[in-house]
Amino acid sequence: MSSVNETLNYTNKSSIVYNEPISNAFKFWIYLIFLIPSISCSVFSLCYLLLHRTLRHALHNHAIIIFLFIGLIYEVTIYPWMLYYYRQKGIWRRTQFFCTLWVFIDWGLYFTQTILFAWATIERHIFIFHDRWVSTKKKRFLVHYLPLIILTLYCLTYYILVIFFPPCENSFNNFQKICVESCLTKHFSLYTYDTIVHQILPNLIIVAFSIGLLIRICWQKHRVGQSLQWRKHWKMTIQLLFVSIIYLIFSLPLTIVHFMDLCGVPRSVTLRFTQYAQFFNYCTILLCPIASIMTLPQLKENRSKFVRFITRKRTIAPMG
Repeated sequence: MSSVNETLNYTNKSSIVYNEPISNAFKFWIYLIFLIPSISCSVFSLCYLLLHRTLRHALHNHAIIIFLFIGLIYEVTIYPWMLYYYRQKGIWRRTQFFCTLWVFIDWGLYFTQTILFAWATIERHIFIFHDRWVSTKKKRFLVHYLPLIILTLYCLTYYILVIFFPPCENSFNNFQKICVESCLTKHFSLYTYDTIVHQILPNLIIVAFSIGLLIRICWQKHRVGQSLQWRKHWKMTIQLLFVSIIYLIFSLPLTIVHFMDLCGVPRSVTLRFTQYAQFFNYCTILLCPIASIMTLPQLKENRSKFVRFITRKRTIAPMG
């Protein structure tokens, strides 16, 4: 996710001084505190959605399942690596392949997840207001499954090519957290394309279609009242809005930085803001599973049933 190099002063090869407003110790503890519940929420949400037949077959859950799965891969790789890097105070010798793999996960999987979620915000309009578009197997394949397949394959193929087989040379630096500066950030055409298509456009789609969905749902309530169908649509909307808000708050600032960089604003001008934006951007994936689990369908009802069952069991238990 980070395209702007960290500002480092090297006193020697074994001593590194960071000129950053947020200390590595602070990052270490913040990421660690959120990582544990985030992984737990990801695993629970995936199990909950996959093990329940109805939820597993619900079309609107498919993008969320892929979204959570990609996020889980990110959580068990990038964050432990970052924590180890911070724990070692930046002294960590890594192979070039490992560093390249780090960049692929950090960029490739993150933006794949973002693009898929952007599609999910569009798709939610289809499921709620144009359900006839997915009324047959053929329509479901063309409108639902095919876009998910194409977007996933496109993103993974694109980032495999530009990171592992770049048109220019990747720069290897073992003293940086992300120890390879991808050719992607140095090739103007690639950087422009990546910034606009994979960062700016998905974030604009997430914001615009989420707000649009909320407006349409509220208008639907005004027209038909709180019917059973409206409540179902509202739950589908809330599930999306929680994650959209996280993207708006934590991910959008770094996208703005990349856009400013694209417009020629000197990095020295945006450096301080960039460092804060990068820190908050890494919170996005950590917070999304927590937001998702809060809106899992039927979870509240199942939890209430479980509590009532336990309470009733205690009530009828024989007195010792």
